[in-house]
Amino acid sequence: MRIFSMIVTSLLLVVLPACSSTEKPKPRLPLPVSSSAPQAVVTATQQGMRAYQEAQYQEAKTQFELAVTGAPNSAESHYNLGLALFALGETDQAREQFMEAANLAPGNKVIWDSPALRPFGSPDSTIPKKTKEDKYSTQRPSFGGVGPR
Repeated sequence: MRIFSMIVTSLLLVVLPACSSTEKPKPRLPLPVSSSAPQAVVTATQQGMRAYQEAQYQEAKTQFELAVTGAPNSAESHYNLGLALFALGETDQAREQFMEAANLAPGNKVIWDSPALRPFGSPDSTIPKKTKEDKYSTQRPSFGGVGPR
């Protein structure tokens, strides 16, 4: 009986931690702009990144807006502004910025993983796409007429 209880205990010690190890979502962090961007844009992005990481989203938004103004063709600037807007709950404006970032950088996996673009899939072909299941059957109801109509 003692051996049985030791086996059960060791089995529980192995199985229970495995059940609780769900993958945590990775935090979304602002992206640095390229070194070819104007110095004012690089500085504003760095200050915005620092503010974002300190959860000062309004300040981050202000700095990222300066970066977008200085480099309107920078996908990273639009993505960063989208992150700050999303953190502030301004989801419509964030979606616009994420879409603009995706248009400027069509193959960037980080940008395509943004909250606004997640429903449209990922440019990475190794990530499986979710498929919708048919809610209703195309077969006729069986005995008794019970079934979806």
